[in-house]
Amino acid sequence: MSTQTPAGPPRRGGLGYPASVALVLAVVVAGALLGGVVLPQYLHPVFSAQPAPPAPAATPPTPPSALAPAAPSGPVGSTPEEQVIINVVKKVRPSVVNINTESQVQTFFGVFPQQGAGSGVIVRPDGYILTNNHVVQGAQTIKVTLLGGKTLTGKIVGTDPLADLAVIKVQTSEQLPAAQLGRSGDLQVGQLAIAIGNPFGLGSTVTTGVVSALNRNVQLPNLIVENLIQTSAAINPGNSGGALVDSSGRVIGINTAIIPNAQGIGFAIPSDVARVEMAQLISQGRVIRPWVGVVYGGEVDPQTAQMYNLGTDHGVVVRQVESGSPAARAGIQPGDIITGVNGDRIDNWNDFVRDVVTKKIGERVTLSIVRDRATHQVPVTLAERPAERQ
Repeated sequence: MSTQTPAGPPRRGGLGYPASVALVLAVVVAGALLGGVVLPQYLHPVFSAQPAPPAPAATPPTPPSALAPAAPSGPVGSTPEEQVIINVVKKVRPSVVNINTESQVQTFFGVFPQQGAGSGVIVRPDGYILTNNHVVQGAQTIKVTLLGGKTLTGKIVGTDPLADLAVIKVQTSEQLPAAQLGRSGDLQVGQLAIAIGNPFGLGSTVTTGVVSALNRNVQLPNLIVENLIQTSAAINPGNSGGALVDSSGRVIGINTAIIPNAQGIGFAIPSDVARVEMAQLISQGRVIRPWVGVVYGGEVDPQTAQMYNLGTDHGVVVRQVESGSPAARAGIQPGDIITGVNGDRIDNWNDFVRDVVTKKIGERVTLSIVRDRATHQVPVTLAERPAERQ
Protein backbone atom coordinates (compact mmCIF):
# COMPACT_ATOMS: atom_id res chain seq x y z
CA MET A 1 0.00 0.00 0.00
CA SER A 2 1.50 3.31 -1.02
CA THR A 3 1.43 6.32 1.35
CA GLN A 4 0.34 9.77 -0.01
CA THR A 5 1.89 12.85 1.55
CA PRO A 6 -0.71 15.57 2.30
CA ALA A 7 -0.30 18.81 0.42
CA GLY A 8 0.88 21.79 2.43
CA PRO A 9 -0.71 25.24 2.50
CA PRO A 10 -0.70 27.10 -0.79
CA ARG A 11 2.33 29.25 -1.38
CA ARG A 12 1.79 33.00 -1.32
CA GLY A 13 3.00 34.89 -4.34
CA GLY A 14 5.38 37.83 -3.74
CA LEU A 15 5.30 41.27 -5.37
CA GLY A 16 8.86 41.11 -6.51
CA TYR A 17 11.31 43.96 -6.49
CA PRO A 18 9.87 46.08 -9.35
CA ALA A 19 6.34 46.01 -7.89
CA SER A 20 7.59 46.94 -4.42
CA VAL A 21 9.38 49.99 -5.76
CA ALA A 22 6.24 51.08 -7.63
CA LEU A 23 4.10 50.76 -4.49
CA VAL A 24 6.50 52.90 -2.43
CA LEU A 25 6.49 55.61 -5.11
CA ALA A 26 2.69 55.63 -5.20
CA VAL A 27 2.48 56.05 -1.42
CA VAL A 28 4.95 58.94 -1.51
CA VAL A 29 3.00 60.72 -4.28
CA ALA A 30 -0.36 60.21 -2.48
CA GLY A 31 1.11 61.53 0.75
CA ALA A 32 2.38 64.61 -1.02
CA LEU A 33 -1.01 65.25 -2.53
CA LEU A 34 -2.86 64.81 0.78
CA GLY A 35 -0.44 66.98 2.64
CA GLY A 36 -0.35 69.79 0.13
CA VAL A 37 -3.82 69.86 -1.38
CA VAL A 38 -6.58 67.88 0.37
CA LEU A 39 -5.95 68.05 4.11
CA PRO A 40 -5.30 71.80 4.33
CA GLN A 41 -8.89 72.42 3.16
CA TYR A 42 -10.19 70.74 6.35
CA LEU A 43 -7.45 71.46 8.87
CA HIS A 44 -6.56 75.09 8.02
CA PRO A 45 -5.69 77.16 9.99
CA VAL A 46 -5.19 74.81 12.95
CA PHE A 47 -2.70 72.47 11.37
CA SER A 48 -1.59 74.36 8.26
CA ALA A 49 1.55 76.38 8.42
CA GLN A 50 0.47 78.54 5.48
CA PRO A 51 -0.62 82.11 6.32
CA ALA A 52 -4.32 82.98 6.04
CA PRO A 53 -5.34 84.95 2.96
CA PRO A 54 -5.79 88.71 3.51
CA ALA A 55 -9.34 89.98 4.37
CA PRO A 56 -11.22 91.53 1.47
CA ALA A 57 -11.47 95.29 1.38
CA ALA A 58 -14.63 96.83 2.92
CA THR A 59 -17.41 97.52 0.45
CA PRO A 60 -18.93 101.02 0.70
CA PRO A 61 -22.69 101.05 1.60
CA THR A 62 -25.12 101.17 -1.26
CA PRO A 63 -26.97 104.50 -1.44
CA PRO A 64 -30.77 104.29 -0.90
CA SER A 65 -31.43 105.42 -4.44
CA ALA A 66 -29.67 102.34 -5.76
CA LEU A 67 -31.78 99.87 -3.74
CA ALA A 68 -34.43 97.72 -5.44
CA PRO A 69 -37.94 99.24 -5.40
CA ALA A 70 -40.07 98.33 -2.34
CA ALA A 71 -42.68 95.58 -2.64
CA PRO A 72 -46.22 96.83 -3.22
CA SER A 73 -48.27 97.38 -0.05
CA GLY A 74 -50.82 94.74 1.02
CA PRO A 75 -50.75 91.13 2.18
CA VAL A 76 -47.57 89.34 1.22
CA GLY A 77 -48.20 86.31 -0.96
CA SER A 78 -51.98 86.26 -0.46
CA THR A 79 -53.92 83.90 -2.70
CA PRO A 80 -57.04 85.02 -4.60
CA GLU A 81 -59.23 83.22 -2.07
CA GLU A 82 -57.45 84.89 0.83
CA GLN A 83 -57.88 88.27 -0.83
CA VAL A 84 -61.62 87.64 -1.12
CA ILE A 85 -61.81 86.95 2.63
CA ILE A 86 -59.70 90.01 3.44
CA ASN A 87 -61.97 92.24 1.33
CA VAL A 88 -65.12 90.82 2.93
CA VAL A 89 -63.76 91.34 6.44
CA LYS A 90 -62.84 94.95 5.66
CA LYS A 91 -66.36 95.53 4.35
CA VAL A 92 -68.44 93.81 7.04
CA ARG A 93 -66.39 93.93 10.21
CA PRO A 94 -67.33 97.55 11.06
CA SER A 95 -71.01 96.48 11.04
CA VAL A 96 -70.56 93.74 13.65
CA VAL A 97 -70.74 94.92 17.26
CA ASN A 98 -70.08 93.45 20.70
CA ILE A 99 -73.07 93.30 23.03
CA ASN A 100 -72.59 93.13 26.80
CA THR A 101 -75.61 92.67 29.05
CA GLU A 102 -76.39 92.61 32.74
CA SER A 103 -79.47 91.05 34.28
CA GLN A 104 -80.69 90.28 37.79
CA VAL A 105 -80.98 86.60 38.64
CA GLN A 106 -83.07 85.33 41.54
CA THR A 107 -81.38 82.56 43.51
CA PHE A 108 -81.99 80.84 46.84
CA PHE A 109 -79.53 83.26 48.44
CA GLY A 110 -81.02 86.39 46.88
CA VAL A 111 -80.84 88.45 43.70
CA PHE A 112 -77.46 88.67 42.00
CA PRO A 113 -76.27 90.43 38.82
CA GLN A 114 -75.42 88.21 35.88
CA GLN A 115 -73.35 89.38 32.94
CA GLY A 116 -73.47 88.11 29.39
CA ALA A 117 -71.71 88.77 26.11
CA GLY A 118 -72.74 88.30 22.51
CA SER A 119 -72.67 89.89 19.10
CA GLY A 120 -74.94 91.91 16.84
CA VAL A 121 -75.15 93.22 13.28
CA ILE A 122 -75.96 96.82 12.43
CA VAL A 123 -78.80 96.64 9.90
CA ARG A 124 -79.71 100.34 9.63
CA PRO A 125 -77.45 103.40 9.80
CA ASP A 126 -79.77 105.02 12.37
CA GLY A 127 -78.79 102.49 15.04
CA TYR A 128 -80.93 99.35 14.60
CA ILE A 129 -79.03 96.16 15.41
CA LEU A 130 -80.09 92.57 14.76
CA THR A 131 -79.07 89.90 17.28
CA ASN A 132 -80.33 86.73 19.01
CA ASN A 133 -83.13 86.77 21.52
CA HIS A 134 -81.07 84.71 23.95
CA VAL A 135 -78.31 87.34 23.90
CA VAL A 136 -80.57 90.09 25.32
CA GLN A 137 -83.33 88.09 27.02
CA GLY A 138 -83.95 89.40 30.53
CA ALA A 139 -81.26 92.09 30.24
CA GLN A 140 -81.67 95.20 32.41
CA THR A 141 -78.75 97.00 30.77
CA ILE A 142 -77.29 96.59 27.28
CA LYS A 143 -73.96 98.04 26.19
CA VAL A 144 -73.00 98.01 22.51
CA THR A 145 -69.34 98.41 21.55
CA LEU A 146 -68.46 99.43 18.01
CA LEU A 147 -65.37 98.21 16.18
CA GLY A 148 -63.46 101.39 17.02
CA GLY A 149 -64.10 100.91 20.76
CA LYS A 150 -66.93 103.41 21.24
CA THR A 151 -69.61 102.14 23.64
CA LEU A 152 -73.30 103.03 23.30
CA THR A 153 -76.36 102.17 25.38
CA GLY A 154 -78.90 99.90 23.70
CA LYS A 155 -82.55 99.18 24.32
CA ILE A 156 -84.74 96.31 23.15
CA VAL A 157 -87.08 97.15 20.26
CA GLY A 158 -88.66 93.71 19.94
CA THR A 159 -87.90 90.02 20.36
CA ASP A 160 -89.07 86.73 18.89
CA PRO A 161 -88.14 83.77 21.10
CA LEU A 162 -89.52 81.25 18.59
CA ALA A 163 -86.97 82.27 15.97
CA ASP A 164 -84.35 83.38 18.54
CA LEU A 165 -84.15 86.86 16.99
CA ALA A 166 -84.21 90.32 18.52
CA VAL A 167 -83.71 93.93 17.42
CA ILE A 168 -82.08 96.51 19.68
CA LYS A 169 -81.50 100.23 19.09
CA VAL A 170 -78.70 102.56 20.11
CA GLN A 171 -79.02 106.34 20.27
CA THR A 172 -76.38 108.06 18.18
CA SER A 173 -76.13 111.19 16.05
CA GLU A 174 -73.69 109.59 13.62
CA GLN A 175 -74.52 107.27 10.74
CA LEU A 176 -73.44 103.75 11.58
CA PRO A 177 -71.98 101.30 9.01
CA ALA A 178 -74.91 99.01 8.17
CA ALA A 179 -74.41 95.56 6.68
CA GLN A 180 -76.26 94.38 3.59
CA LEU A 181 -78.56 91.39 4.01
CA GLY A 182 -78.22 88.82 1.23
CA ARG A 183 -80.63 86.18 -0.04
CA SER A 184 -80.20 82.95 1.89
CA GLY A 185 -82.62 81.22 -0.48
CA ASP A 186 -79.90 81.28 -3.14
CA LEU A 187 -77.30 79.52 -0.98
CA GLN A 188 -75.63 76.32 -2.12
CA VAL A 189 -73.89 73.74 0.01
CA GLY A 190 -70.13 74.11 -0.28
CA GLN A 191 -69.90 77.85 -0.84
CA LEU A 192 -67.65 80.02 1.32
CA ALA A 193 -69.00 81.17 4.70
CA ILE A 194 -67.28 83.72 6.97
CA ALA A 195 -68.35 84.18 10.60
CA ILE A 196 -67.65 87.47 12.37
CA GLY A 197 -68.44 87.95 16.04
CA ASN A 198 -67.34 88.28 19.66
CA PRO A 199 -66.44 84.77 20.89
CA PHE A 200 -65.76 84.48 24.63
CA GLY A 201 -65.77 88.29 24.86
CA LEU A 202 -62.48 88.50 22.96
CA GLY A 203 -63.76 91.16 20.57
CA SER A 204 -64.08 91.14 16.81
CA THR A 205 -62.98 87.73 15.51
CA VAL A 206 -63.13 86.14 12.06
CA THR A 207 -63.43 82.44 11.21
CA THR A 208 -64.00 80.78 7.85
CA GLY A 209 -65.63 77.64 6.51
CA VAL A 210 -68.33 76.59 4.10
CA VAL A 211 -72.08 76.20 4.04
CA SER A 212 -72.28 72.60 5.26
CA ALA A 213 -76.05 72.03 4.98
CA LEU A 214 -79.36 73.84 4.71
CA ASN A 215 -82.75 73.55 6.46
CA ARG A 216 -81.37 72.09 9.67
CA ASN A 217 -83.48 71.92 12.87
CA VAL A 218 -81.81 72.37 16.26
CA GLN A 219 -83.20 71.68 19.71
CA LEU A 220 -82.43 74.52 22.12
CA PRO A 221 -83.62 74.61 25.75
CA ASN A 222 -87.46 74.62 25.58
CA LEU A 223 -87.32 75.52 21.89
CA ILE A 224 -86.81 73.99 18.45
CA VAL A 225 -85.28 76.44 15.97
CA GLU A 226 -85.77 75.23 12.44
CA ASN A 227 -84.67 75.98 8.87
CA LEU A 228 -81.12 76.86 9.95
CA ILE A 229 -77.93 77.12 7.92
CA GLN A 230 -75.24 74.70 9.08
CA THR A 231 -71.67 75.92 8.65
CA SER A 232 -68.15 74.68 9.36
CA ALA A 233 -66.98 78.21 10.22
CA ALA A 234 -66.05 78.08 13.91
CA ILE A 235 -68.85 79.51 16.08
CA ASN A 236 -68.23 79.73 19.82
CA PRO A 237 -70.13 81.16 22.80
CA GLY A 238 -70.27 84.91 22.23
CA ASN A 239 -70.58 84.54 18.45
CA SER A 240 -74.35 84.45 18.91
CA GLY A 241 -75.98 87.33 17.05
CA GLY A 242 -72.97 87.88 14.81
CA ALA A 243 -72.85 87.74 11.04
CA LEU A 244 -72.42 84.82 8.68
CA VAL A 245 -71.24 86.34 5.41
CA ASP A 246 -70.81 85.16 1.82
CA SER A 247 -67.91 85.92 -0.51
CA SER A 248 -69.51 89.15 -1.73
CA GLY A 249 -69.80 90.59 1.77
CA ARG A 250 -73.55 90.09 2.18
CA VAL A 251 -74.93 88.76 5.46
CA ILE A 252 -76.54 85.38 4.74
CA GLY A 253 -77.27 84.43 8.34
CA ILE A 254 -77.29 85.42 12.00
CA ASN A 255 -75.13 83.02 14.02
CA THR A 256 -77.19 81.40 16.73
CA ALA A 257 -76.12 78.00 18.06
CA ILE A 258 -73.48 75.33 18.31
CA ILE A 259 -73.54 71.67 19.29
CA PRO A 260 -71.43 71.25 22.46
CA ASN A 261 -68.31 69.08 22.05
CA ALA A 262 -68.75 69.02 18.26
CA GLN A 263 -66.09 70.13 15.81
CA GLY A 264 -67.04 72.43 12.94
CA ILE A 265 -70.82 72.31 13.44
CA GLY A 266 -72.45 75.71 13.88
CA PHE A 267 -75.81 77.16 12.88
CA ALA A 268 -77.19 80.47 11.66
CA ILE A 269 -80.69 81.85 11.12
CA PRO A 270 -81.16 82.45 7.36
CA SER A 271 -81.12 86.08 6.27
CA ASP A 272 -84.47 85.66 4.47
CA VAL A 273 -86.08 84.81 7.82
CA ALA A 274 -84.19 87.56 9.64
CA ARG A 275 -85.23 90.19 7.09
CA VAL A 276 -88.97 89.51 7.50
CA GLU A 277 -88.73 89.23 11.28
CA MET A 278 -86.66 92.39 11.55
CA ALA A 279 -89.23 94.42 9.63
CA GLN A 280 -92.04 93.30 11.96
CA LEU A 281 -89.98 93.81 15.11
CA ILE A 282 -89.05 97.35 14.10
CA SER A 283 -92.55 98.36 12.96
CA GLN A 284 -94.63 96.52 15.58
CA GLY A 285 -92.25 95.39 18.30
CA ARG A 286 -93.21 91.75 17.82
CA VAL A 287 -93.76 89.07 15.19
CA ILE A 288 -97.39 88.23 14.44
CA ARG A 289 -98.05 84.51 14.14
CA PRO A 290 -101.12 82.28 14.12
CA TRP A 291 -101.87 80.53 17.41
CA VAL A 292 -103.64 77.35 18.55
CA GLY A 293 -103.04 77.55 22.28
CA VAL A 294 -101.83 74.09 23.31
CA VAL A 295 -98.80 73.38 25.50
CA TYR A 296 -96.42 70.63 24.43
CA GLY A 297 -96.48 67.51 26.61
CA GLY A 298 -94.30 65.02 24.77
CA GLU A 299 -94.26 62.86 21.65
CA VAL A 300 -95.70 59.44 20.91
CA ASP A 301 -93.61 56.68 19.34
CA PRO A 302 -94.48 53.03 18.61
CA GLN A 303 -92.87 51.78 21.83
CA THR A 304 -94.77 54.26 24.01
CA ALA A 305 -98.00 53.57 22.14
CA GLN A 306 -97.70 49.83 22.72
CA MET A 307 -96.74 50.21 26.36
CA TYR A 308 -99.72 52.44 27.23
CA ASN A 309 -102.17 51.29 24.55
CA LEU A 310 -102.64 54.86 23.27
CA GLY A 311 -104.46 54.06 20.06
CA THR A 312 -101.84 55.77 17.84
CA ASP A 313 -98.12 55.26 17.20
CA HIS A 314 -97.37 58.93 16.44
CA GLY A 315 -98.33 62.47 17.41
CA VAL A 316 -97.80 65.07 20.15
CA VAL A 317 -99.46 65.06 23.55
CA VAL A 318 -101.36 68.11 24.78
CA ARG A 319 -100.22 68.85 28.32
CA GLN A 320 -102.29 72.00 28.79
CA VAL A 321 -104.83 74.09 26.89
CA GLU A 322 -104.41 77.85 27.33
CA SER A 323 -107.47 79.71 28.57
CA GLY A 324 -109.37 81.60 25.87
CA SER A 325 -107.30 80.06 23.08
CA PRO A 326 -108.62 78.67 19.78
CA ALA A 327 -107.92 75.16 21.12
CA ALA A 328 -110.03 75.83 24.22
CA ARG A 329 -112.93 77.14 22.14
CA ALA A 330 -112.70 74.08 19.89
CA GLY A 331 -112.90 71.66 22.83
CA ILE A 332 -109.33 70.34 22.82
CA GLN A 333 -108.49 68.78 26.20
CA PRO A 334 -105.30 67.97 28.13
CA GLY A 335 -104.20 64.43 27.29
CA ASP A 336 -105.40 64.62 23.68
CA ILE A 337 -102.88 63.44 21.09
CA ILE A 338 -102.63 65.58 17.95
CA THR A 339 -101.80 63.27 15.03
CA GLY A 340 -102.49 65.50 12.02
CA VAL A 341 -103.17 69.01 10.72
CA ASN A 342 -105.37 69.20 7.60
CA GLY A 343 -104.43 65.61 6.86
CA ASP A 344 -100.68 66.14 7.26
CA ARG A 345 -99.16 63.57 9.61
CA ILE A 346 -97.71 64.96 12.84
CA ASP A 347 -94.83 62.97 14.31
CA ASN A 348 -93.30 65.60 16.59
CA TRP A 349 -93.73 69.12 17.92
CA ASN A 350 -91.59 70.56 15.14
CA ASP A 351 -94.06 69.19 12.56
CA PHE A 352 -96.99 70.74 14.42
CA VAL A 353 -95.39 74.19 14.82
CA ARG A 354 -94.36 74.29 11.15
CA ASP A 355 -97.86 73.37 9.97
CA VAL A 356 -99.45 76.05 12.15
CA VAL A 357 -97.11 79.01 11.55
CA THR A 358 -97.41 78.61 7.77
CA LYS A 359 -101.16 79.28 8.01
CA LYS A 360 -102.89 82.66 8.20
CA ILE A 361 -104.61 84.25 11.15
CA GLY A 362 -108.35 83.51 10.93
CA GLU A 363 -107.78 80.40 8.82
CA ARG A 364 -109.75 77.31 9.77
CA VAL A 365 -107.73 74.09 10.15
CA THR A 366 -108.74 70.56 11.08
CA LEU A 367 -106.82 68.82 13.83
CA SER A 368 -106.82 65.04 13.96
CA ILE A 369 -106.76 64.03 17.61
CA VAL A 370 -106.84 60.73 19.50
CA ARG A 371 -108.77 60.70 22.77
CA ASP A 372 -109.38 57.49 24.71
CA ARG A 373 -108.01 55.53 21.73
CA ALA A 374 -110.65 57.03 19.41
CA THR A 375 -109.83 59.41 16.54
CA HIS A 376 -111.70 62.72 16.15
CA GLN A 377 -111.57 65.54 13.60
CA VAL A 378 -111.69 68.92 15.36
CA PRO A 379 -111.98 72.22 13.42
CA VAL A 380 -109.95 75.08 14.93
CA THR A 381 -109.92 78.72 13.81
CA LEU A 382 -106.42 80.16 14.24
CA ALA A 383 -106.03 83.45 16.12
CA GLU A 384 -103.20 85.91 16.51
CA ARG A 385 -100.64 84.85 19.06
CA PRO A 386 -100.87 87.18 22.08
CA ALA A 387 -97.91 89.51 22.55
CA GLU A 388 -96.96 88.11 25.96
CA ARG A 389 -96.55 84.65 24.41
CA GLN A 390 -94.24 85.77 21.60
